[in-house]
Amino acid sequence: MRFYPLLFQPNLHTVVWGGHQLQPYKGLPATDDLIGESWEVSAVPSSTSIISNGAWAGRDLISVVTEHPEAILGRAVNEKYHGQLPLLVKFIDAQRDLSIQVHPNDEMAQREHGKMGKSEMWYVIKATPDAHLYAGFKQHITPYEYQKRIEDGSITEVLADHKVKAGDVFYLPAGRVHAICGGILLAEVQQSSDVTYRIFDYNRPGLDGKPRELHTELAAKALDYEVERNYRTDYPQLDNRAVLIVDSPYFSVRVLEFKDRFHRNLLKYDSFIITMCIEGDCTLRVRSTGDEILLREGHSALIPAAIADYDVIPLKAKSRILDAYIDNRPTPLTRQITQLLHIER
Repeated sequence: MRFYPLLFQPNLHTVVWGGHQLQPYKGLPATDDLIGESWEVSAVPSSTSIISNGAWAGRDLISVVTEHPEAILGRAVNEKYHGQLPLLVKFIDAQRDLSIQVHPNDEMAQREHGKMGKSEMWYVIKATPDAHLYAGFKQHITPYEYQKRIEDGSITEVLADHKVKAGDVFYLPAGRVHAICGGILLAEVQQSSDVTYRIFDYNRPGLDGKPRELHTELAAKALDYEVERNYRTDYPQLDNRAVLIVDSPYFSVRVLEFKDRFHRNLLKYDSFIITMCIEGDCTLRVRSTGDEILLREGHSALIPAAIADYDVIPLKAKSRILDAYIDNRPTPLTRQITQLLHIER
């Protein structure tokens, strides 16, 4: 089988807080719909990505991964996640504030829903001058105070409020309270899960005119009440270098801004790569096969682990991409243990 980088059909979601930026960003015809999310690469059964190019055009991503799990996911990823793609990536356009929410960890999500937990990260693509978001608590509160503040609508008073600009990064481990607020376009990388607990939704109706469901009690069990000194991720902004911006137990993400052809040999990670084109069209050229795809701004590709050695070539003055993957390289400790075991044999 000849593997190649996969592109996908549009997968847009209409929500009460959505806006009108995603369709032009992706080069799609504008509509009056409030589009809040573009599920770029998804193996979530409720909204699975459909492949748009090559031999598998028209096929759903889940079925193709099921047929070729090791070549697409990578051997280590396939073994750990039992043949399932463990990440979901989105572009999000928040014209209005999202609900205050929290996500469960793997243990709770499996216990309550039979699903994966949901840690995630945000990369801000565009923000209005007054844009802000919530991430974490700014002061210690008790579970009792949490309940009272939900009742009287004052929960935002104890949340850490962050002004944001393009390029800002936030990592949100499961359990961290958060909300994207109006005026922000961002890229999101998360565990492959659709479990979200709404804590507070400003008493507004949904698209059907009815109040949206809240999950106050489940959220109370999921919440991490710890206060961090800094919730924003600091990182060096460098040209023509792949800069690591998130390194978590669930995924790693690098940002790359480049003006010339750039070689990406990522075979060492033993993982698929999801590439999100944040700015400027580019070409992906696989070194082993010579296959090329055009990756346009506002679109994403999944590069199978078996061919994760490729060049990215900007087609404009510069391009900017996010690469999301699972880092399966041995840690120094595991390498040392392996060496000791080898010596003992």
